[in-house]
Amino acid sequence: MNPEVTAFFDEATYTVSYLVADPDKGTAAIIDSVLGYDSKSGWTNTEKADEIIGIVQDRGYTVDWILETHVHADHLTAAPYLRDALGGQTGIGDQIGKVQAAFKTVFNAGDDLPTDGSQFDHLFGNGEIFTIGGLRGRVIHTPGHTPACVTYVVGNAAFVGDTLFMPDYGTARADFPGGDARTLYQSIQRTLSLPDDTRLFMCHDYAPNGRDYMWETTVAAQKANNIHLKDGVGEDDYVAMRKARDEKLAVPALLLPAVQINMRAGLPPPPEDNGISYVKIPLNTFR
Repeated sequence: MNPEVTAFFDEATYTVSYLVADPDKGTAAIIDSVLGYDSKSGWTNTEKADEIIGIVQDRGYTVDWILETHVHADHLTAAPYLRDALGGQTGIGDQIGKVQAAFKTVFNAGDDLPTDGSQFDHLFGNGEIFTIGGLRGRVIHTPGHTPACVTYVVGNAAFVGDTLFMPDYGTARADFPGGDARTLYQSIQRTLSLPDDTRLFMCHDYAPNGRDYMWETTVAAQKANNIHLKDGVGEDDYVAMRKARDEKLAVPALLLPAVQINMRAGLPPPPEDNGISYVKIPLNTFR
């Protein structure tokens, strides 16, 4: 069985969220949701999450899962808000503790941040099977962008997070704490070993050269046309390209607030004695 996939694009962060459903059973999962965030004021909004809620309610779906492909550095997750509104379990890859440990040091977080992934309802191991109604899903551990990245394969659809972009934009950076270009190459090869007609759904698109936004492609199209690793590009050449490119990339605009919140499964740091939650901005750390 193959899923019904509905995409929700947030142009402010170039992020695509997905509602993945078994209409026959009336059951769905949400992947890589977005909580709006104004970096100038610190205010959040639920506009994009409310779009998903509206569609779920209109279609009468029950939500089983609210999934993250990884700890995002470019947008905040709306997972807690969606779980409160729709139910379901939050889930992420079981290597999340490595990301939490790395960034706990960066942000000097306290004992309120255990680094065991316990903020999430479920931690997925490599190869683990899960269900969405009558649909069978499988988890592939695809580290490299971060140590905890996973790809969710549901029927003929794979949700690849930030490992891959559309073929004309290439692949993810690998220079965040715990990232590794060689590991990323190997992970992408695992994804590209899926059947050629597997639909691949991107987490981001940046519309290079002025084309329309796009977020769905296939394994065959990636192998033939991806500008960073189409067929014939070897591992060493890819690693050299990736490292050189990453040295020129700017820090994502929302990295500092996003990671602090997303590694807590979407919850802000605990309020201080004035009742306000704060995110930290470490000086002279990222560049």
